[in-house]
Parts: sequence; structure tokens; C-alpha cells
Amino acid sequence: MNQSASAKRILIVDDEKFFIEPVKRLLESHGYEIFIAYDGITGLSLAREITPDLIMLDLMLPGMNGYQVCRLLKYDKQLQDTPIVIVTAKDSERDREVGIESGAELYLVKPLDYKTLPAELAALL
Repeated sequence: MNQSASAKRILIVDDEKFFIEPVKRLLESHGYEIFIAYDGITGLSLAREITPDLIMLDLMLPGMNGYQVCRLLKYDKQLQDTPIVIVTAKDSERDREVGIESGAELYLVKPLDYKTLPAELAALL
């Protein structure tokens, strides 16, 4: 169901509006279609509904944390191959290991480098 002729869809799951807005504007300026969820449960539901091409996922979310969401996405046959980028303020080596073990393809620590972000995401798409 992936429409190669249309814009790639990116789902951002993060509860920090001040983080989401500049990222949304940046990625839209690169031609991506952006969807947003502010908690883990909504993010999981929206991912199943829209089948995004990539998911940007915070770890500290209300309702269900990012590790749980990541694992559930990777168990979902429809979404298991969707690249997941964890975007978080948690930067310990253990957090990074658990993120990758949970199924994330990339682990980025906030604040993000807006100059390199589009290229990092494009490499996964």
C-alpha cells in the first residue's frame, strides 16, 4: 500500500510540542508528509492506520513508553519493516542498547542536529 509516487509519510510520536513543531516544519520542507501522536497508545494506533514509511519515537511518553511501542511495532506484520528512529533526551549507553534491542534502526539524542536530520532519515527510507 506504499505509494511511491507520493510523499513519504513520517509519524512523529512525542509529547513535547516545542520539539515537534520545528521538526515537522523541517521535514515538510523536504517533501515529507508528517503525522503526529502525542502519546504511545495513539502513536501505535495511528501507525497501524496510516502505515508510515518511517516512525520517529520518543522514549518518555504518557500511556506507554517508547520501548514498549517500538517492540509492539516490530511484532506487527504490517509494520515490522518500518524504520524506527528513537529520538530522546536519554543518552546513556544502556538506554541506547535497549533502544536498538527494542528494534530501532537509529537512536538520536535531543537536541537534534537539524542540518543532518533530513539526510539521516533519507538514508533509512
